[in-house]
Amino acid sequence: MGRWEPNARERLAAAALELYGERGYEQTTVAEIAKRAGLTERTFFRHYADKREVLFGGSGELEELFVRAVAGTPADAAPIEALAAGLDAASEIFADRRPYARARHAVIAANAELKERELIKLASLSTALAGTLRGRGVPEPAASLAAEAGVAVFKVGYERWLVASEDRDLVQLVREALTELKAVAAGG
Repeated sequence: MGRWEPNARERLAAAALELYGERGYEQTTVAEIAKRAGLTERTFFRHYADKREVLFGGSGELEELFVRAVAGTPADAAPIEALAAGLDAASEIFADRRPYARARHAVIAANAELKERELIKLASLSTALAGTLRGRGVPEPAASLAAEAGVAVFKVGYERWLVASEDRDLVQLVREALTELKAVAAGG
């Protein structure tokens, strides 16, 4: 194998997801993932800290995109409207990733350690969003409540989007969830 392999990160992620689906997360080794991708274990560890991170590698980029969109809204935007901008931005990056997202979700749902990791990543997102809202002048506890609500809206929309019979875009489902939250908050 050459010193540089094109798309190594993506190839490793695809190989890992295939193996996790075939054999299960716990039964799959890094060596098997690297071999399936046509790469070395050393290359694997240049891209991922461990086999768990293959499933969560994009969470930092998602958080950054979400936070940047919230921070970029007009200064007079209400917290929920700032979060709506973040929800739209975060949802749009999943447009062509439904098959991957469904396979990833199945692997995570089958493993308690991975479910815990997913919750930790969502908590990190909520913390970052609350900090962004505080930076926009939203006081506590409103900033934390709004951030938690924004993450819950994303999670509900995302889980609906993963359902096999669902064909609507994630953006649409997240907006519907946000509309439902607003109705609930208004007493409807």
